[in-house]
Amino acid sequence: MTKYIIVSGGVISGIGKGVIASSTGTLLKSLGLRVTAIKIDPYLNIDAGLMSPLDHGEVFVLSDGGEVDLDLGNYERFLDVELSRINNITTGKIYSEVIEKERKGDYLGKTVQVVPHITDAIQNWVERVAAMPVDNSGEQPDVCIIELGGTVGDIESAPFVEAMRQFQFRVGHDNFCLIHVSLVPVVGSVGEQKTKPTQMSIRDLRGAGLTPDLIACRSSKPLDDSVASKISMFCHVAPEQVLAVHDVASVYHVPMLMRDSGVIDFFRRRLNLDAVRVPESRRLAGEAVWAQWTELAASQERLFETSTIAVVGKYTSLHDSYISVVKALEHASLAVKRKLQIKWIEASDLEPEAKNADPLKFHESWQNLCSADGILVPGGFGNRGIEGMVLAAKWARENKVPYLGICLGMQIAVIEFARHVSNIENANSAEFFPDCENPAIVYMPEISKTHMGGTMRLGVRPTLFQPGSETSRVRKLYDNKDSIDNERYRHRYEVNPDMVAQMESDGLRFVAKDDTGNRMEIVELDDHPYFVGCQFHPEYLTRPLKPCPTFLGLLRATTGEKL
Repeated sequence: MTKYIIVSGGVISGIGKGVIASSTGTLLKSLGLRVTAIKIDPYLNIDAGLMSPLDHGEVFVLSDGGEVDLDLGNYERFLDVELSRINNITTGKIYSEVIEKERKGDYLGKTVQVVPHITDAIQNWVERVAAMPVDNSGEQPDVCIIELGGTVGDIESAPFVEAMRQFQFRVGHDNFCLIHVSLVPVVGSVGEQKTKPTQMSIRDLRGAGLTPDLIACRSSKPLDDSVASKISMFCHVAPEQVLAVHDVASVYHVPMLMRDSGVIDFFRRRLNLDAVRVPESRRLAGEAVWAQWTELAASQERLFETSTIAVVGKYTSLHDSYISVVKALEHASLAVKRKLQIKWIEASDLEPEAKNADPLKFHESWQNLCSADGILVPGGFGNRGIEGMVLAAKWARENKVPYLGICLGMQIAVIEFARHVSNIENANSAEFFPDCENPAIVYMPEISKTHMGGTMRLGVRPTLFQPGSETSRVRKLYDNKDSIDNERYRHRYEVNPDMVAQMESDGLRFVAKDDTGNRMEIVELDDHPYFVGCQFHPEYLTRPLKPCPTFLGLLRATTGEKL
């Protein structure tokens, strides 16, 4: 039977439950176990697709087109698995399912209530996910990790907490384990670590009918022994059940920190993992991956040369808005043995005529842009900061600075080229100016104009390299394949096919298109160290041990390597 590990959180949100959950999965995979993951988000939205990145962080897109919480990106990167939209549960999804059943008459004669109908729907959903294969073997996972979003005690989380209380009895004690992540703040001039928030959080958890098996204590510095003993005593757990997770150099050190704390041995005893049959081949594969992981974490500390990347975006005040982009840059920089330095530039700060422009920010932003080894313009929506992005692309093109444009960033590169090389007057995007005289970017005809949720071009789509693209740098980065079959898309607008011939005659190469041959997917310049735009989001597929080809090309170009 599948083992279930629940990860809950207390005191504050954003405490690092996702990293703890992902790291737990990494440790279990090192034993050769099959692991899947679920993220529970207690908001009423059906999915994360229409949520502001500044409010909720990045919207992560899965292969099946599911728009989900950024923590599922962590799971895919850490566990090296491919998840689907069913791995993300929201209140909106659960209530929609229950209401649909009520309308069909499935509960005929009954009063539909939170308990038992909502809580039963949550438990059934979890078991459906736990029955889904995680690889090509067709076998179900050995372990399912469930991250309970929000904070214990929140009104929104209450049905999910109650569902997990019931679920522990449904699956049995040996198959259910709870990790509670809490904050141990450091206060005062002497840096005293306070345990009261954790005590109160555990009290709320126990009051809801759940007992923690591990208390993961998040702190800015290592947990003092006296503090750990106090938490053990007042939270009614053994000392070995108090796990200290302090801030470390990178998230790749967290699994190592947890392993050194004896977490694997604890799981062996608590969940009787030795009774799970693990073939020798999978056990050896898990050990090999763990060896690579530890080498990856150690290699960060041996890097001396630096590559500086300017990220010119619209949501730079919250770095979680671009978390997959950051991870993709990190993975690529490790592959080329460079330390990564990111200079965050708010695109509107590059605009000389911006409303309420701050002269100091303007000059600082341009200094950061001009001193960077490479420039990256990521995805985004809306017209704020667009002219700043165009200026960044123009600087990169004219000054031979390596450039990577993703989704909107590719469209920005096309607009810039149309204006300043092809001399197409007033070239712009129909997204920003619907009545634009010369739209270089147009609305895709098949996309709904009445509904926004889940109506974009989403998920995996085929990308075909075109005849004559044999010398393409991007094609070489993809091992000279004829097509790319696993990249994920998320957009409503595309390059205007009526303008392609003119721009190609002026030197802009559209080296890859979709399977119809009408939609532009990859663009690049020949007379440039690295000037690439892609309509897909390569950052969604980055892995610590396998960086994205387009990001790898950008970082290699910053080192001066000729591609």
